Amino acid sequence: MPENEFDKIFIRLKSIFEKFENDLTVIGDNQKNYSLEGPYSEKFKKNLWFGAVQIKKNYVSCHLMPVYMYKDLADDVPKDLKKRMQGKSCFNFKKYDEDLFKKMEDFTDKCYTIFSNRMDKL
Repeated sequence: MPENEFDKIFIRLKSIFEKFENDLTVIGDNQKNYSLEGPYSEKFKKNLWFGAVQIKKNYVSCHLMPVYMYKDLADDVPKDLKKRMQGKSCFNFKKYDEDLFKKMEDFTDKCYTIFSNRMDKL
């Protein structure tokens, strides 16, 4: 059982990412960090980072690199999530909000679809 609010948020956001484990590679998985990357990119000469969930001191962050990689996705960020954005591809959460996490899940699914369909173009 989660000890605090941040643990509960982390577990929920991590569950959004875990469904992509069959197609992406887990590169970090502990109590404060969960991270996924995609396949190798010839253009960038490295594996492409998909995203991560991390417990920080004052919030839980959710990084979604497709938002940074594909600028058109930034226009599709739901209004509620846009308020949580820090920078171009990071979303910060301080309180558990299932409605907001459902929007995060739907948006992450969209990001994954675009990421997987466009990877060969990078």
